[in-house]
Amino acid sequence: MQMPEPDEGTVIRKSQIVADLGRIVPGEGVIHDEDELRAYESDGLTAYRQPPLIVVLPETVEQVSRVLAYCNENGIKVVPRGAGTSLSGGALPLADGIILGLGKFNRILEIDFENRCAVVQPGVTNLGITKAVEHEGFYYAPDPSSQIACSIGGNVAENSGGVHCLKYGLTTNNLLGLEMVLIDGTILRIGGKHLDSEGYDLLGLMTGSEGLLGVVTEVTVRILQKPATARALLLGFPTSEQGGDCVAAVIGAGIIPGGMEMMDRPAIHASDDFVQAGYPRDVEALLIVELDGPAAEVDYLIEQVVAIAREHGATYERVSQDEEERNRFWAGRKAAFPAVGRISPDYYCMDGTIPRKQLPLVLKRMREMSEQYGLGVANVFHAGDGNLHPLIMYDANQPGELERAEEFGADILKLCVEVGGVLTGEHGVGVEKRDLMGEMFNEIDLKQQQRVKCAFDPNALLNPGKVFPQLHRCAELGRMHIHRGQMPFPDLPRF
Repeated sequence: MQMPEPDEGTVIRKSQIVADLGRIVPGEGVIHDEDELRAYESDGLTAYRQPPLIVVLPETVEQVSRVLAYCNENGIKVVPRGAGTSLSGGALPLADGIILGLGKFNRILEIDFENRCAVVQPGVTNLGITKAVEHEGFYYAPDPSSQIACSIGGNVAENSGGVHCLKYGLTTNNLLGLEMVLIDGTILRIGGKHLDSEGYDLLGLMTGSEGLLGVVTEVTVRILQKPATARALLLGFPTSEQGGDCVAAVIGAGIIPGGMEMMDRPAIHASDDFVQAGYPRDVEALLIVELDGPAAEVDYLIEQVVAIAREHGATYERVSQDEEERNRFWAGRKAAFPAVGRISPDYYCMDGTIPRKQLPLVLKRMREMSEQYGLGVANVFHAGDGNLHPLIMYDANQPGELERAEEFGADILKLCVEVGGVLTGEHGVGVEKRDLMGEMFNEIDLKQQQRVKCAFDPNALLNPGKVFPQLHRCAELGRMHIHRGQMPFPDLPRF
């Protein structure tokens, strides 16, 4: 996409901003060259691209504070960015705003095994936390498929989950404390190593706030001891509906697996071709169920799950015999996204959550939509908690296919809400689901949520254009009041 040339006033203003920020973050901390800015023009939602005005890469909390205070005083928009793996456009830049990159905040500050927690900077990768503590038999439970690359600060912003979130929870269930910087430069600490804190639950408010309320500069997370035994079970079914029914039956029996994932035939074949995970190729649906705990308990639960699966028509079953095989089972699931990228020029990854009992109906309706739109779909999802990740396959070089993929995805999310679910499970709203918020919330709901943003960011400078379908400006600084006028956001820049 060819961006319009800035006018003379913008050039002067940009040069002044570059000079001012360069004094706050000296050396190579400010990027403003047009070619270098291209590296930041999108996040994981690559259908939308927009180079930022400037990128700033601070190294200290003081620099973050001074940058935000400067932007607040001068009315400059700020988009916080971690590793850029967001699949909802949460880190999509603005042409008239800066990217505040936290990639240099990549140190583990403290590991406290006695209190079972770790204090890390937001640029540390999700998997990096586990790597730092595994020598003592500990690990960090939330494990998104992108855990090798995604940063813990981004996980906080999106309340990320992963294949083991069914039993061990999302980011919010494993977060103990934060240090954050407000738009006016105020440095705020909430929570800590203790399990609970006094006053309002600001920690819960910040988790999943998508960069709209503040910039996270330090994270304290809970670490867990690895279970004595963990074994993974592959269960194949003739239909996706039977697999969905089995999921509901297992949970209904009071069994909470460490992880419970489901894949349909296209995803099974793509993943197995990619990593040779040993998946059955003659089934329509595959469940990966992991049981963990004492060995005797795991053996007993495996028998129970196999019995339930047989009652629901399972035609294939295989239990991991060692740690290598267990990891191989999971490697296929975690490689599903890049695997589908090998069989389709492009794909659009959705993220909605539904009640478990609705899995058979929703899977059936998605197949019908696939035929309606003439686009293939591969399903991989966190079956245990109903978090769907349909991968809609299309070719952006074919006129109209991206638009059809977006319409297909919107219909899937509307269906999720229709059956009692929600628009997102862990990817966030960003720009992808922004204009669908009205499917789930009425105007009163949305305005009440925006009043919270106004309390933290009265000038709407932090990640504006994300989450809310209409821009409502706070009438006065610090007042919980919304202006009656509405100003729609412009169309998104798209490739």
